[in-house]
Amino acid sequence: MTTRFARASLVALLATLGFTAPGTVSASAATAATTCYGGAVTVRYGDAVEFGPYSTTSRCQDINMRVTGGTADYVNACVKFAKSGTCNRWTKVGRSWTTIATDVLNGSKFTVPAGVPLEGDDAVMQIAF
Repeated sequence: MTTRFARASLVALLATLGFTAPGTVSASAATAATTCYGGAVTVRYGDAVEFGPYSTTSRCQDINMRVTGGTADYVNACVKFAKSGTCNRWTKVGRSWTTIATDVLNGSKFTVPAGVPLEGDDAVMQIAF
């Protein structure tokens, strides 16, 4: 009984001083961190019109993009691989994840040029690779 009281007192004292036990990471947060989308980078159209350079990782087989904010409902984007220096194809990217390059080799260097549909629009986007 004395040991339980001492532990409870210690926990109460530490809580009073602002110490807490380390929290556990939820399973969904841990899974997101190891998925393709968990490593996404956030970019803002207006700060730049070509994003990168980036290098692909083993986390994704494709390069994916989505619009997460701003006034534009969509952007047009392509992947420009450093090896070729040209865009693969222009793709309309909206608010859900869209593949903009498929079956990409690990370590491939690339940039992502993007454009908004109307002059004056802005967009916040995520790129996962």
